[in-house]
Amino acid sequence: MRMIVLWVATAACLLASFVADRRRTLRALKLAGVRIGRIMPAFLVMLVLFAVGITLVPEAVVSRLLGQESGVAGVAVAAAIGSVTLMPGFIAFPLSGALLREGVPYMVLAAFTSTMMMVGVVTYPLERQYFGRGVTLIRNGLCLLIALVVTVVMGLVFKEIHW
Repeated sequence: MRMIVLWVATAACLLASFVADRRRTLRALKLAGVRIGRIMPAFLVMLVLFAVGITLVPEAVVSRLLGQESGVAGVAVAAAIGSVTLMPGFIAFPLSGALLREGVPYMVLAAFTSTMMMVGVVTYPLERQYFGRGVTLIRNGLCLLIALVVTVVMGLVFKEIHW
């Protein structure tokens, strides 16, 4: 139902834009099409890799490394994987949903997704080139700290951590 509402709202906004300025709307749609065309190959590769990966990795391995009984070690593994993974949000969040269905706790998912979005081990060389070593290390360190705070808060909210 929510998706239908989003589609209708998007169509209404597009129609309003078209009525306001037909030429600019068509130009924007063309630009959007070009950009989608550019990211589609990478998106499809990520989708295929995700599907193959989730199929090949046995559920027992996922459960042992990231499941309910993994505790702090599961959070550490998820944070490490997230820190070195370069993946867009539109892939990361469906992956987290699949992991949730496999029994991975919210706290572990929070560590995985927040480090993936904020910590840039893979992008470190490029970031260092633009911002310098010090700024890059401080940013990544602070982001890791924030990700771990988010993880603990999620653990408290979902009662996966008990005081």
